[in-house]
This record gives sequence, structure tokens and C-alpha cells, in this order.
Amino acid sequence: MFLADSLPILEVPVLKTWLPVMEQFYTIQGEGFNTGRAAYFIRLGGCDVGCHWCDVKESWDANAHPRLAIADLVSAVLAHPGREVVVTGGEPLMHDCGPLTAALHAADCRTWLETSGAYPVSGTWDWVCVSPKKFKSARPDVLAAADELKVVIFNDSDFAWAEEHAAQVPARTRLYLQPEWGRAARMTPALIAYVKANPRWQVSLQTHKYLDIP
Repeated sequence: MFLADSLPILEVPVLKTWLPVMEQFYTIQGEGFNTGRAAYFIRLGGCDVGCHWCDVKESWDANAHPRLAIADLVSAVLAHPGREVVVTGGEPLMHDCGPLTAALHAADCRTWLETSGAYPVSGTWDWVCVSPKKFKSARPDVLAAADELKVVIFNDSDFAWAEEHAAQVPARTRLYLQPEWGRAARMTPALIAYVKANPRWQVSLQTHKYLDIP
């Protein structure tokens, strides 16, 4: 005879059904391979990468943003005709993105990830854009999963740094150089010259800022 109190307690992992969300909106993707395509953006809160030129520093503190149910996020996506969903941050891979991508795929959406590569990949993604930062190194396993490598150019030394990362991604990975917005006037001519001399790279611009859209 066994008593219930004598049975071992099994720890069952609990999947989070919510995520901290700074903002969400339907717009046009402004950068990289998918530039110009309609997409719904989900910007998750939380980041410890610490780029001093980050233009969404308010995303860094995950506790500053409301916890939204994954089901509600999917419902918000489905209120628009587009089915491409960009999950960005902050650094989205600080969270377990598995439940979110599963719910989005169940709703016939396609998932695009924007990450610094500093954390392991969670979730199932249709497109992975890795934009490595000097302040926290990208993981080799995340670089190996990159469909797109997008390097922000702030200084002349960043071209060599970009090449170091290009050597770590698969041959199929699309390579982009993007001028940091605050330094665009200075760095864009050098970036253009570099791409002309190294044509496996492409220029990426923050076209949403030129268009004055989110």
C-alpha cells in the first residue's frame, strides 16, 4: 500500500504563455533581405548586450514592459493581412521563443528572428537574421543558423570585424553591411566603396527611417 505523501514530487516544466512586450505594430520591414515587405513586429523587452548607439534603449529592462499573452499577440497579428512576423528586441533570445513561434506557425504565419546571436536559439524560425555586436559575442551555433548576417558599421575598423563573422556563417548566408544611423553621413561612402570592392556583401539601409514609418 502506498500513501500519496510518500510518492516523489516530479517537477514538470511550465511553458510561459506570456512574454514582456515593449511594442507591437504592423509596418514595412526596413532592413536587410526582407526590406520592403509588410510585416508585423513584436519587440520583446529585455537586453543585456548594451550597444551605446542602440535606438531602443527603453527595451533593455524587461520588467518595464507588460507581460502579454501569446494568444493575444497572435490575435493582434491576425488582425492584419500580412503573415510575416518579425520578433526583435531588445534581445528576443533572452526568452524562450518556442511557444510563440509554435503559436504563430499554427496560425499560418512565418517567423523572422532579429538577434545579436548572444543567446542560444529557441523556437522555430523561417528566417534568422544575426546582427552581432561587439559588446557581447555572438555564439558560433547561432551564427551557423544565420540566413542573414547584418553588421552595423560604426567605425572603419568594423569592416574587418564584419569579415571575422562572415567567416563563421554558412556559404548560403546573405551578407549585409548597414551604416549606423547616427554615423550614416560619414560611414556610407566608405561602406559603398567596401561593397564595390567586396561584392559578396550588400548594402542595407534603414529605409523605414527614410520613409518615416515605425
